[in-house]
Amino acid sequence: MMNKLILTSFLASAAAFAPAQPNARQVSVLRADVAEEAPAEEAEPVATYKASPALPFLEYPPNLEGYVGDVGFDPFRFSDFVPMDFLREAELKHGRICMMAVVGFAAVDCGLRVVPTPEAYEGLTSVTAHDALVKQGAMAQMLLWFGLLEIIDGIAIMQMLGGSGREPGDFNLDPPGFLLGKSKEEVDEMKLKELTNGRLAMIAFSGMVTQAVLTQGPFPYV
Repeated sequence: MMNKLILTSFLASAAAFAPAQPNARQVSVLRADVAEEAPAEEAEPVATYKASPALPFLEYPPNLEGYVGDVGFDPFRFSDFVPMDFLREAELKHGRICMMAVVGFAAVDCGLRVVPTPEAYEGLTSVTAHDALVKQGAMAQMLLWFGLLEIIDGIAIMQMLGGSGREPGDFNLDPPGFLLGKSKEEVDEMKLKELTNGRLAMIAFSGMVTQAVLTQGPFPYV
């Protein structure tokens, strides 16, 4: 009797270390199959890094995508917190002003004057004209008219940001008819040319003023 009890206890102890039953292993396999067949939308999206074409050491600002002239240049990431339409409007405005400024600045130093030339304008250069015209009062008139234009432009920008459908910088001003009958690709090419020349003019005008002040000489300020 004692031998039977000892044998029974040994068998019970050995059963505790026996391998799992086949049914248990099949359950785990079934669960793995269910996990593999889970819908793809439940998986978390994997973030991908896209380098900026203009600045490869920085990430591409995603809000620039789709705009004409986009080269991924936004090192301070203004497009992350300022509407892109507003930024494009500002870029076009400054580019257009600088294109006119480059021509006007060089024209004065090449001898162009209004006729008859007021006495206050005699002997002025592009560099010395500012202070003289402030004293004469012409700059106050320019401030008034440009201020009125800014008010009109501000209304157009507010309507654009409110969803009016107006494109940045569009004032329906095309007297020569450059865009009449053009395809979207051709219109985008014209927009790109304006942007490129405007960006160049912003850099050029800064350089012209700097050189004119340093050399105090006539155009081309060398």
